[in-house]
Amino acid sequence: MPYILLILFLLLLLLGPNLWAQHVIEKHSADQPHIPGTGAELAQHLITKFELTGVEVELTEQGSHYDPIAKRIRLQSFVHDGRSLSAVAIAVHELGHAVQDASQYSMLHTRTRLVSVAAIAEKIGSGAFLLAPLAGLLLRTPAPPMLMLVIAVLSMSVLSLVHLVTLPVELDASFKKAMPILEQGDYVSKRDLNIIKKILTAAALTYLAGSMTSMFNLWRWLRLIRR
Repeated sequence: MPYILLILFLLLLLLGPNLWAQHVIEKHSADQPHIPGTGAELAQHLITKFELTGVEVELTEQGSHYDPIAKRIRLQSFVHDGRSLSAVAIAVHELGHAVQDASQYSMLHTRTRLVSVAAIAEKIGSGAFLLAPLAGLLLRTPAPPMLMLVIAVLSMSVLSLVHLVTLPVELDASFKKAMPILEQGDYVSKRDLNIIKKILTAAALTYLAGSMTSMFNLWRWLRLIRR
């Protein structure tokens, strides 16, 4: 019974925030006639206002994000061309990352470097994890498989670190950059601000869940090694 409850809890932790965020975003994704511009137009306006030299807005088929290397705010079509509260929330959130970049926000730059390291570590870890059983069969000793398992777990720890660093970066972009910009710029009504805050909060929960899930997976593998 405890194992069943644990599995249910992990499923809720892993899937719940993402499903909730998707629900909230879709709920407020209908275009609103009182919103004067699209997400792309708002982002471009703010780029000019904050003098973010070299930053451009692009349409993407992948998830909306800011690329600090290319200096691009990439927005999905419903954000780029939409006039919804979700479009406003996501566009200004990604603009918040561009503001972080321009202000030399250290956590954003740390995450950027860690993502590059994590991509390499993930490939090494995946290869070590796949080769561990084969090494054990060929060499008939537990040492090489255990070493490879340690390498795999170390690579997983880098991914966990990326998740931990991502959380404050995303929270800062939403609540210390995006919300003040909207509040001080008088771009939307007070009622709309409350809804946008709910959208950003729902999105923030997905990053929190990702961080907690990553740490749990790392803890589980560390326990396995210690046995």
